[in-house]
Amino acid sequence: MRPLTVSVVMAVRNGERYLAEAIASIFGSHRRPLEILLVDGGSTDATVAIAAAQPLTRIVRQQGTGIADAYNLGIASARGDAIAFLSHDDLWADGKLDVQLAAMDADASLMLTVGLVRHVLVGDAPPGFRVDLLGRDVPGFIMETLVARREVFDALGGFDARLATAEDVDWFARAHDAGVRIALLPHRLLTKRIHGSNASLTDGKGTRHLLSALRASVGRKRGSSGA
Repeated sequence: MRPLTVSVVMAVRNGERYLAEAIASIFGSHRRPLEILLVDGGSTDATVAIAAAQPLTRIVRQQGTGIADAYNLGIASARGDAIAFLSHDDLWADGKLDVQLAAMDADASLMLTVGLVRHVLVGDAPPGFRVDLLGRDVPGFIMETLVARREVFDALGGFDARLATAEDVDWFARAHDAGVRIALLPHRLLTKRIHGSNASLTDGKGTRHLLSALRASVGRKRGSSGA
């Protein structure tokens, strides 16, 4: 069986501050991606120019709005056997793709892999951030650690565009509820920068969206049990 190819999806709007570093971190693995799809949500800074100068990077213009819509567009545009995700302000660890793709190449039944995350603070801690997460590696069931086979998205569908945040919580819950096989690898795969512009921390509707995703999961479980 040939090794998996992987497309990397980055949903960005006005990410010039960290973008070049984030893209550079993708090349810290021996396994290079097939492509990097930068889904631009109407940036007015140098985001597109920075991305266009990077190797293997293709700009995809987003006509809709929101992170979920950007992810769905990136997935639809991707050509790889598997899809990975990176935020413009985060950094992949060296060897991230090597570790995850090796595990998935070795086991065709393994549909998703994630890993550990180290949170680092840039400036003051924004409201709502749990400072106890700092200084240690924690399990990261988040988009930036995820590598997923394309067929998982074909089976489960994409991200719920009605959720401005918590779209990843909803998607992971759907995968879990559907019995999709996922492995949490014991490796730090991501450095996540925490700052005042993190979308998941600054969206005032975040708690409501999270509760909506969790309620949907409960409803699916009740339906499958016949309750």
